[in-house]
This record gives sequence, structure tokens and C-alpha cells, in this order.
Amino acid sequence: MRAIVSAAPGDIDSISYEELQPPAIESGQVRIAVRAAGVNFADLLLIQGKYQDKPKHPFAPGLEISGVVLEGRGDEAKPLIGRRVMAAITHGGFAEEVVTDTCNVIEIPDDMSYETAATIPIAYGTSYLALTQRARLQQGEVVLVHGASGGVGLTAVEISHALGATVIATASSHEKLLIAKSYGADVLINYAQEKISSSILKVVEGVDVVFDPVGGTAFEESMHCILPGGRILIIGFASGGVPKIPANHLLVKDISAIGFSFGKVRIRSPELMREALNQIIEFWRTDQINPLVSNIFPLSDTKTALKIVRDRQARGKIALLVSED
Repeated sequence: MRAIVSAAPGDIDSISYEELQPPAIESGQVRIAVRAAGVNFADLLLIQGKYQDKPKHPFAPGLEISGVVLEGRGDEAKPLIGRRVMAAITHGGFAEEVVTDTCNVIEIPDDMSYETAATIPIAYGTSYLALTQRARLQQGEVVLVHGASGGVGLTAVEISHALGATVIATASSHEKLLIAKSYGADVLINYAQEKISSSILKVVEGVDVVFDPVGGTAFEESMHCILPGGRILIIGFASGGVPKIPANHLLVKDISAIGFSFGKVRIRSPELMREALNQIIEFWRTDQINPLVSNIFPLSDTKTALKIVRDRQARGKIALLVSED
């Protein structure tokens, strides 16, 4: 099969588009003909050998896919043969075929495009579970979303809005903020021109929940405007800066800093992941979310897609078109 191959840890230019041995299938698994794959910041970490999971080389990156089930082993897998599905996986999505455990597979509606489906599991799954399960977001609370036009940030804006929260969005340009506004943001802050905490305190007393996939100074600013009892969700460090959290500030301000890893939930509680993704599909059916897939590249042009993500130029999500129907 054709795939994007990482033969050894390195930068984006270290990957290649070539033949890779199709994965073997075992009982309780399905083989999927991949139609599309979502591109995530974590794929960069996988390639660099810096991600929490370190597959044996050579491997294909890619953490989320959509496609058609070709083969299934086991009582739960066989009924999925021929079905249109999406899946969250450990790696291997940037390839023509994927093998994964049946519990990772979710059927998708007939009218949902493969490109849309491939960009749902990681970003929407992260936002929904982090906000509902970890932060326990309540209707009427105020949510601060950093990197609000990016792949995961924009989904946090949508989910927070769908759950009845007031959403404050931060981004580095007016163009990015307009995207966040169109997806439900109530207050817009251009951090290239404004100080985040000062701008927030001009319009509200503070924020109840912070959704932070950026880190660095964004996290530091969040500490200055969070209310007592507030929760800071640590999603990632797209800025490259990993904040040092002063424990005494958590104590004095009576706040919580909460790490969240969608990958850990997928492994530890696949049923919880499935519930979340099915709820997200229901949000899609009822027009409460509208996934933004800003760019679609052929699998052979994966390097370009990854560079856009690396340079934080993505608006919403980027998909790879792996094969046609």
C-alpha cells in the first residue's frame, strides 16, 4: 500500500511517500480502506519522536481517519464490513489501509463527507470530553479559548457555544478572530495587539474555564483572569512554551490546572470516547457544529499540510485525501 513513511525521527522533510507493508489483522479488529485522514499537531511530534506514543519504525503517522471497512475479525467486527466509518487510532492513518480495534470505530452518516469525518475524532473529541468530563462546564459559565481559529481551538469555541457558555476567543489576527466569531465566539481578543487578561477584565469579572492548546504566555495570562473555582484545561503547547505552574497560585486563587489527553481516554475508556463521538455526530446532524476543513491535500502532498500546521497557519482542520470512492 502507498503511505507516508517515517523511517527515523526527524523533521517534516524526513518523511517520504512510498510503499509500506499493509498491517496484519487480528481478532477484534477491522481493516479500513482509508478515504481521508485528519492532520494534527501531534503528527509533528510523532515524526520527531517526541510524542507520548513512539511507534516502531518504519511507520505511518496519522491519528484519525475515515473510510470503508474492508474486513473484520470477530463477532463485533463482521457487521461493520462495507460500512462508512471514522476512527481514532494510535498511528498509521496516512496510508491506504488501517487496521484498528473495533472499539475505535464509529459509523458515520451517509451524508457526511469523508473529509469532514476524518477531522472530527481528535479535535472534537478532545474539546467535548475536556469541557464536559474534566472541566464540568455549566451553562452560563465563561470559557476562554486560546488559539481559537486553529484545529482544536475552533472546535472548543463551537462545543462551548453549543453547551450554552459565553465564549471569549483569542487569536493572533483579525481574520482568525472573525472565523471564531462565525463559530460562536462572543468576545474577541487579538493578543498581538492587546493584553489578554486586561482585555478580558474590561468585559467580565473573569473566566470560569480556560481551554489552552497554546501554552506559553497564553497560559500565564489565563492565571491573571481566572475566577475562584476556575479550571484551566491544558490541551497542548502549540507555541512551543511549556508553562511552569506555581502551585501556590493554584492554592491562593482556588483554581485547578487539569491536563487532558484524548489518546489516554481512547485507550483507557474507549466506551467514553465512543459516547462522545456519537454525541458530536448528533451535534452535526442538528447543525450545532459545522466542521471547518480549510484545506484538502492529496496524500502525496502531506509535507505541505504538516508545514501549515507547524507554522500555525491552519484555519480549522486540514485533511488528506487518501483515495476516492
